[in-house]
Parts: sequence; C-alpha cells; structure tokens
Amino acid sequence: MKNTKKYKKKRLGSYPSANVIFSISLALFVIGLFGILFLHTAKLTSIIRENIEIQVYLNNNISESQKITLQQTLATKPYVLSKENEAQINYIPKDEAAQIFLNETGEDIKKVLADNPLRDAFTLKINEGYYEQQKLQQIKSEIEELRGVFEVVYVESLINSINKNLTKISLVLLIFATILLLVVIILINNTIKLALFSQRFLIRSMQLVGATSGFIRKPFLYRSSVYGLFGGIIASALLFGLLQYAYARIEDLQLLQDFNNLIIMFGFLLIGGIIIGFFSTYRAINKYLKMSLDDLY
Repeated sequence: MKNTKKYKKKRLGSYPSANVIFSISLALFVIGLFGILFLHTAKLTSIIRENIEIQVYLNNNISESQKITLQQTLATKPYVLSKENEAQINYIPKDEAAQIFLNETGEDIKKVLADNPLRDAFTLKINEGYYEQQKLQQIKSEIEELRGVFEVVYVESLINSINKNLTKISLVLLIFATILLLVVIILINNTIKLALFSQRFLIRSMQLVGATSGFIRKPFLYRSSVYGLFGGIIASALLFGLLQYAYARIEDLQLLQDFNNLIIMFGFLLIGGIIIGFFSTYRAINKYLKMSLDDLY
C-alpha cells in the first residue's frame, strides 16, 4: 500500500509564529499601559500647575489707564500662560473680591471693617516651565518693580509641595519603567530563542552546504521584524480600545486625553516591536550559528 501521508517541508526562517506574536503583543501592551499612565500623569500635572495663580495687588491710587497699561505689559511676559493667543490674566476689582470673600466665608468684610480693605488685583496663570522656586521669586521681584503694583503673592508652600511630590513620582515612574523594559526585553528574547530552537538543525544544514551567515540570518530577521510589527499593531489596538472604554465610563478622564502624544506612543510601540524582534532574533541566530554539533542535541 502506497503511503499517501504528506510531510510539510520546513522552510528556512519559518518557526512558530503564534507564541512569538502573542509574547511581543503582551509585552508591548504592558509597556503601553505604563506609557498611558505616564502621559495621563504628565497631563494631570500640567492641569494642576495651570490652575495655580499669582495674585498681583495694585496700589489704591492707580488710574484706569495705568491698569490697562499694566495688563498689556504683563501679557507680553514670557512666563504668563497663553491659550489660543490670549494671555491668561484676570482682573478682579476689590468690590468683586469682597463678594468672593463673602461667598466663601459668609462674612461681609465691609460691615466688619466699615470699609473695603481689599485691593484691585490681577491674577496670572504661569507657564509650566517657570514653576521652580527660583524662577517664581524672580517673577515676583520683576512684577513688583512695575509701576502701580503694590504686592505680588503666591502660595509658596503649595507650589513647593507640588514640585517635591512630582519629583518623587517622576523618579518612581523612571525606576519602574527601566525595570519593566528590561523584563520585557528578556521575555521577548527568551520567547524567540525558544521558537528558533526547532530550527537549529536546519541552520546547521545550511552551514554545511556553504550558506553564509548573512544568507541564513536574512529570512529569520525579516520574519521576526514582521512579527514585531504585528505585535505592535495588536498592542496599540488593544490599548486604544481600552482607552475608549475608560473614557466612556469615566467622564472626567477625558480631560487628561492627549491625542497627539498618544499617536506618538503608538508609533513607538510599532517601532519598538520591530527593533526588539530584530535584535532578539539576531542574538539567538548568532548563538546557533556558533554552536557546535554536539551542543545542538
């Protein structure tokens, strides 16, 4: 009886793809989750800092024209936050300040003191790059030298506390990111090494018939790069779906959305998958190319 069983010929560069793509996708997904955490933390930091204000109290005898001139001068300063080409400066008359005090404390300051001791003021929002203590002191000194300014006040203890906490958070995230990246690289490297284990005899056979190392590496490197790309695409798609679900369930989370940086992060995942797959395969192939015949068994 004729044997009709067919044997599939093993090609150079072909090895189990499902495990490799799954491992790369999982690793990149974890890295992407960390990246999303980092992006949202950075966005939250920016929002917190943008809502911290500097109060510029004015002299009692300042004229309306001097107020306008002072506001225009402050609007040109590089440290004043600008959104949609509009400087974030708000003018608060002393009567409005007294009303705000009444709403917050329930006490009418005019009745208690028989007069309104508060002053007209400008509130300024500062660019994120100027929140260091030394820079804020320089801003305070510079504004207080302007004509018509009585005093400049900001909550120094709050800003110092925010800066210290953000420094600690950044350090923790950096350490965690470094450890995570090393674990991911080791995971993918071992997965590809195991996948290539089934190809070790085929690699040796190619060497015996005179194939060069470059010729042998080429199909493996190409295939692993494609697998890395697929892994990046799958991880990006999963992360995007997870984000959309989270934004739909948690309304305030949308305030932390940064679409441009998110696209950049997805691009890094795609490139990272290709690079990690390529170099992990390169190292594994070199190991089998240099391995003696006895070590192959």
